[in-house]
Amino acid sequence: QVHMVESGGGLVQAGGSLRLSCSNSGDTFISRAMGWFRQSPGKEREFVAGISKSGGSTYYADSVKGRFTISRDNAKNLVFLQMNRLKPEDTAVYYCAAKAPRPGEIVYAGPKDYDYWGQGTQVTVSS
Repeated sequence: QVHMVESGGGLVQAGGSLRLSCSNSGDTFISRAMGWFRQSPGKEREFVAGISKSGGSTYYADSVKGRFTISRDNAKNLVFLQMNRLKPEDTAVYYCAAKAPRPGEIVYAGPKDYDYWGQGTQVTVSS
């Protein structure tokens, strides 16, 4: 069973940085593609970044490309989202998502592509 918990959110000024972590206490991340999504009030959950099961491939939303970096440490069952040069429009609840084991080094960008979700962590960026 996959049980994921996000941490690292908080309040930061525009231009600052935060590092989000996703841990799994119920299973390992081995063989699972992972992703980060975010959702702000009145909007649908949107894709932020994804990483293939071995970490060999990554993909980013245009809005965060060049500022955010997704990475993983399968040995420690951790996935990270390094967020730099944060903007007020980055304010949202950020969710970690895991895909059920599948073959191939594939990155998934749709919410429906994922099977397990964390509870979310709030990121607030002030101007």
